Amino acid sequence: MNSNNFFYKFFNGLKNWWRKGIFQKTSRVTYDVVWNVILFLMVIGVIGMFFAGGVGAGYFASLVKDEEIRTEASMEKDIYNYEETSELYFADEVFLGEINSDLHREVIELKDVSPYVKHAIIATEDEYFETHAGVVPKAIFRAVFQEATNASTKTGGSTLTQQLIKNQVLTNEVSFERKAKEILLALRLERFFEKDEILEAYLNIVPFGRNASGQNIAGIQTAAEGIFGVDAKDINLAQAAFIAGLPQSPSYYTPFQNGGSIKDAEGLEPGLNRMKTVLQRMLEKDYITQSEYDEAMNYDIVANLAEPTSSPLEDYPYLTNEIKQRATDILVDVLATKDGYTKEDLENSETLVEEYTILANRHLAQSGYKIHTTIDKQIYDKFQVLAKEYDNYGRDKAVRDPKTNEVVMVENEETGEMEVLMEPVEVGSILIENETGKILSFVGGRDFEREQTNHATNGPRPNGSTMKPLLVYAPAFEAGVVQPGSIIADTNTVFQYPGMPEPWNPGNYAGGNYGLVSVREALYKSHNVPAAKTYMQIINDDPVSKYLEKMGFSNLTAGDHSNPSMSLGGLTNGVTVEENTNAYATFGNGGKFVDAYMIEKIETVDGEIIYQHESEEPVEVFTPQTNYLMIDVMRDVLARGTATAARAYLNNTNVDWAGKTGTSNKFHDTWFVATNPNVTVGSWMGYDHPKVLDSGYSGRNVAFWSQLVNAATEVKPELMAPSERFERPGGIVSRSYCVTSGKLPSDICSDLGLVSTDIYNANFVPSERDNSLIEGKYVLIDDEAYIVGERTPEEFTQGDGVAFNPEWLKENEYDKLDNVKELIPRSNSGVWADIQIPNTDTEEITDDGQAPKSPGAVQKSGNNLTWNKSSSKDVVGYRIFRASEPGEPFRLIGHTIDLEYNITDNKAVYHVKAVDYFGQESDASKTVEVGDFSEPEPEPEPEPKPKDPKPKPDPKPDNDDNDDNDDEGSDEENPPEPDQQEPDDQQGDQEEEE
Repeated sequence: MNSNNFFYKFFNGLKNWWRKGIFQKTSRVTYDVVWNVILFLMVIGVIGMFFAGGVGAGYFASLVKDEEIRTEASMEKDIYNYEETSELYFADEVFLGEINSDLHREVIELKDVSPYVKHAIIATEDEYFETHAGVVPKAIFRAVFQEATNASTKTGGSTLTQQLIKNQVLTNEVSFERKAKEILLALRLERFFEKDEILEAYLNIVPFGRNASGQNIAGIQTAAEGIFGVDAKDINLAQAAFIAGLPQSPSYYTPFQNGGSIKDAEGLEPGLNRMKTVLQRMLEKDYITQSEYDEAMNYDIVANLAEPTSSPLEDYPYLTNEIKQRATDILVDVLATKDGYTKEDLENSETLVEEYTILANRHLAQSGYKIHTTIDKQIYDKFQVLAKEYDNYGRDKAVRDPKTNEVVMVENEETGEMEVLMEPVEVGSILIENETGKILSFVGGRDFEREQTNHATNGPRPNGSTMKPLLVYAPAFEAGVVQPGSIIADTNTVFQYPGMPEPWNPGNYAGGNYGLVSVREALYKSHNVPAAKTYMQIINDDPVSKYLEKMGFSNLTAGDHSNPSMSLGGLTNGVTVEENTNAYATFGNGGKFVDAYMIEKIETVDGEIIYQHESEEPVEVFTPQTNYLMIDVMRDVLARGTATAARAYLNNTNVDWAGKTGTSNKFHDTWFVATNPNVTVGSWMGYDHPKVLDSGYSGRNVAFWSQLVNAATEVKPELMAPSERFERPGGIVSRSYCVTSGKLPSDICSDLGLVSTDIYNANFVPSERDNSLIEGKYVLIDDEAYIVGERTPEEFTQGDGVAFNPEWLKENEYDKLDNVKELIPRSNSGVWADIQIPNTDTEEITDDGQAPKSPGAVQKSGNNLTWNKSSSKDVVGYRIFRASEPGEPFRLIGHTIDLEYNITDNKAVYHVKAVDYFGQESDASKTVEVGDFSEPEPEPEPEPKPKDPKPKPDPKPDNDDNDDNDDEGSDEENPPEPDQQEPDDQQGDQEEEE
């Protein structure tokens, strides 16, 4: 009852509320508000879309405003510009091969392509190809959204038409401007071309990775032949799917490695998975049936890959790549200049360089150029054979991790076992014509398949002592700081220069020092210290800028300009074999630098020359006089210096060669560069990962250099073996000089025979007379010479000898050497051995007023009397005294500056006294008795006779009763004289000495 009453009241109240219309009124108001809000948002959205569209359209228009409206003819020319490949030529029009031999392409018509390929490409690369007008809007919007949100996965939005435009008309530059132009041109291209024409062009230009020979390939016909060994029309479904999957990432999906070998299972897996994806898409688009799909999935792709075939790149890999790189650099300038850009614009814009590099490569691959080089085919071929067959490079050594210094281990492809990675000694050599700068031949390395670096033109290394003529001696000759006959003290020297992190001691190759040497000898024997000393005299003039930069050194740093070790080839970034050899060609060209080159000219297929090498005006680096002096000194490197072995190997020994060997720090690099009046040849050896070369490295490199010269001479004897010698210019004179100082010979120098002769620039001949030597008496104290004083005993002086002048030593700061004897040449034979080194420190011989200490340990040794030297520091000699018998007076019998004296007596007594610089004499040493001075034993008394029984008369007195007593008392009656006794203090000294 109560429940029913409750529901009655509830429904009755609800009925009355509805009749009042409150709900209807509220709903109508809410509806109106919601509708008005929605309508407002729709209007705003439409306006925003128009606004955004307008902004987008305006932005798009701004991006393509500079793009000219292309005609159908111009677009057709660009799209089909892939049929003519550029050709390479040796010198003298000898054909080499095609420039794009590393990007091989064969053109084919669409009718000759398997339908499987067409369908596979469309299903994979552009599913709406048959229906779109060049672009797919939703794909573009998706790509833009992904770019704006920086999505991790980007699907891209390019159609086949867009890809064709990007590859054939524009560049691969990543920018909104390029993308906008791509869209515009794709829409235009679709107006002019049929779908089959676009597909045919695409199939002929798209890259497909590498073929079985390791070449980069482009175009469907090349891919079919290079990957499966079949024509494009005969490709089966599985092969078509595999090839169609390659363009997305050719290097990743290709089945072949750089050298042409097949990748391992792990390397093949991405390409096989990509093939399965392509087959799945073809199935989804109904291009194939399920049975065809199943059959293709079971096809053994790897078992049907093509066998490798030879190519021009395999025959001349170093040369082909080098020509292509140089031709590309040339075309970058040519194309940019044609478009109004300057060299400065290119130098200041990496983007501009990248854009024109892409265009240059495209022109090389498509424009049918003929590229003529300076390379002599016969010489080049001989060089390659020699590099391959030369059997004296040195040992292979283990590669070590530069951080941990641990040997690097690699897996053996055949056994699967880990083994030490070894590397051989590499080589780089080059032949340059002096007057023109033509590169006639080079050796890039021993094996291109193992190492692709061209060691002749790339891979800069420190050039060791080959730097000395270029940066030290020739600039010093030019400045008049030294000349070939100048004398430099090769002594232990530590250099400290502003900016140096720590003192530098250059040292010499063989250790030790060589004393006073001429510049000529210092160079041909390759002493380091004289070069460093000479460089320190000119370093403030910045010879790096004045000379090296003029001779084409391109990897110099700011620090190189103030680094003393540059004198020994310590460049920060090193120098290439080409640059180093090119610099030496300056000497061969009379001191004038001509930049080396390899590309003679580039012409179009129609014969129009678009590039012709024109050598700039030669740069005068050295005067003719300086240049000839340097040539003449470097002749001695081959005649009697570090490269004498070359003369033994060369077939034409009369050719006028001049050059220099070089070794870098820690024996990592060995160099030899030499020039004759026509050509310059340079050679380097070392490990790619720098490490110590085996002993004999320089001889091995010199031998290789000589064989290169012999090989080239067989081809062009008139070029390689000129009969004329370097011409001696005016202003060169010959002068004699004293080998101790480099000055004009003095009478003393001439009398000693210490005179030599050399050539000089007439402006820098020596003008002062030698003052390094003096005559006069001197004494030796601890093997050092001192000029005699007023009280110095005459008998100990060296009679009228020769010594270095103390003033000259101070003048040249030689007195600051730890040991002035370092000045004496290492081969101190002949007169050098008689030149004394005077001690310039006079404080060591001041008179202390005391007699010197006596010599100790005096004794007879054979026929000599010997002793230890006195402990006093100013002793100049010793006097020897003799007595006939003990107790007799001693008398002076001789003197000596040595520690021994010859004696001939069989029986005598001796002692020795030391004499100092001021004439004071020490006490006598302990005496030494020579012979037997002991007394004879007395005769025994006769036994008494038996007594006579008869008494006898007394005997007469005996006059000899006192004989025995006389003998016994002789010592007491004749005591020794005081000066014959040994003083107690002297005996004590003697005992201590002993």
